[in-house]
Amino acid sequence: MDSNNISLILKALLAIAIGSVGIIAVFYGLNILVEKTLPQRARLKVLPWIYVGPSVLLLTAYLVIPAIRTFYLSFFGNSSDDFVGLKNYIFAFTAPDMLITFRNNLLWLVLVTGISVGLGLIIAVLIDRVRYEPLAKSLIFLPMAISFVGASVIWRFIYAYRPIGAEQIGVLNAIVVALGFEPVGWLVNRGINNFALIAIMIWLQTGFCMVLLSSAVKGVPDDVIEAARVDGASEIQIFRRITVPMIMPTVTVVATTVVVLVLKVFDIVFVMTGGNLQTDVIASRMIREMFNFRNYGRGSAIAVILLFAVIPVMVANIRRFRQQELNR
Repeated sequence: MDSNNISLILKALLAIAIGSVGIIAVFYGLNILVEKTLPQRARLKVLPWIYVGPSVLLLTAYLVIPAIRTFYLSFFGNSSDDFVGLKNYIFAFTAPDMLITFRNNLLWLVLVTGISVGLGLIIAVLIDRVRYEPLAKSLIFLPMAISFVGASVIWRFIYAYRPIGAEQIGVLNAIVVALGFEPVGWLVNRGINNFALIAIMIWLQTGFCMVLLSSAVKGVPDDVIEAARVDGASEIQIFRRITVPMIMPTVTVVATTVVVLVLKVFDIVFVMTGGNLQTDVIASRMIREMFNFRNYGRGSAIAVILLFAVIPVMVANIRRFRQQELNR
């Protein structure tokens, strides 16, 4: 390692140290100032804002103001002088390519959420009864340690396609050819390419759902389950009529979390197909409109639509959390 790299590392460490100490000093100093200058009643109202205030300012600067700016730009064309009104929104809801995009997103929402949560719940119940539970959970949860981009690169090799007669380097096509069939273009066949991309997201999210739902399953009282068994209930009946109803709040929270992730999905589509061959989703289409086609108005309108699609799910999640807190 040369002296320039060492110098850069030392400067970075020094900046981190000064920044950390500076932040602590600011909070500590403001705390002392409030305690010494304000009466008790005013102090109790001001002190929380001393600690929350900087976060609120940062959120306003980096989230609220850009969101307002995006909403404003959605009424313009390629420049701020080209006012087009609602034309960008009309395009978003009427253009054939955009309708395919919404169809794809709906497909992602239904399949990824339903299969991920369903598989996660089934695995959580089954894995709760084996002795090697920690090992099995670790293996199933392992894909969550991989980024969406990393997982997409892995699956590009799994889906790799070579012409008929050539040696197949993709795992799936190698199996297909070994069974005597012709290789399949998983990512270029428009009838299956969206399902191929959805499978990646399911692979990533099933472990996440399994871990959260496993904790909920363990919270079901054993005496309730034993009483049901004494009454002659089968394991399937116990699962349907006792386990699932008792953990339904957790299932709802997990499902809404996956829905938000699916609505924002971009990495998988971008790495695997670039949104071509009718695989676009809302987020990838937004990026293509803004940075590929340089149509910032349409891209902003799509971003606003995505924002309004996510808000109801977030509100439902927040209400669910508040309800759980009140029931404790």
